[in-house]
Amino acid sequence: MLWVEERGLFLKCENRQHTGSFKLRGALNKILGREAGELSRGVVASSAGNHGLGVAFAAMLRGVQATIVVPRDAVRKKVEGILAFGASVQYADGGYARAEKVGRELAEQTQALWVSPYNDPEVIAGQATVGLEILEALAGRPSNVEWEVIVPVSGGGLIAGIGLAMRNSPMRVRIVGAQPEASPWMHAYFYGHPLEQVHEYTTLADGLAGAVEAGAITFGLVRQVVHEMVLVSEQAIWEAMGWCVAEVGEVIEPSAAVALAAALARPRAPRVVVLSGGNADVGVLERVRSGR
Repeated sequence: MLWVEERGLFLKCENRQHTGSFKLRGALNKILGREAGELSRGVVASSAGNHGLGVAFAAMLRGVQATIVVPRDAVRKKVEGILAFGASVQYADGGYARAEKVGRELAEQTQALWVSPYNDPEVIAGQATVGLEILEALAGRPSNVEWEVIVPVSGGGLIAGIGLAMRNSPMRVRIVGAQPEASPWMHAYFYGHPLEQVHEYTTLADGLAGAVEAGAITFGLVRQVVHEMVLVSEQAIWEAMGWCVAEVGEVIEPSAAVALAAALARPRAPRVVVLSGGNADVGVLERVRSGR
């Protein structure tokens, strides 16, 4: 982890993963743990991009075919990475929710192994290793200091895993979820607002966009392990990406910048920010670097 002294921040750099995102952890845990017979018809996943990259990489390691269903407007860099790992890509018209529906139907039709990005205990257990590594990095620090761990949230698999991993730690930890104002599904659920009244708009944070699957196990887990949920604006996402490049030299994607933006807006305190990925669209990065 990177320590930013003037801000009191540890940055957990999942943008440095082999696939550029934490999603690799859950995909590996799910796919590498399967018997060969369970993979005989391949694997199917739906993704805005990063989960697809993780599933494609894990499937490549096992020598099985992966099919990734992505929204029509998925980030090109992520789609190219999925293809480079040998997976096939199928596009779905509409946003992530539509891609997830198409992916589930495809898995049922082909009897392939369905790999959810969040609604799966094995995937969540893989993401929980982020929490274990944070605890390892904080070991030896005063236990009377409360650390905030700020995590970007979409379906809730990452924050649920981190919260479960850290729940019985001797460290004092406060788990904070961050979502874009434009896609506040889990925030609405957490604070008891009707999901049918949520209005979603286009967000720069493509990896956090889309509704959460009805009945997802992450709903209950988030209520158990998360202490607070916050929302950030699109402007704050831009500014956090720019700050990270200029001040720390780390390239992050907008979804990761959501958590960083939340941290930068809070009073200075010991905290860890999970930089969930670095697979930013080339055009977005050019705008961030030029300050436009």
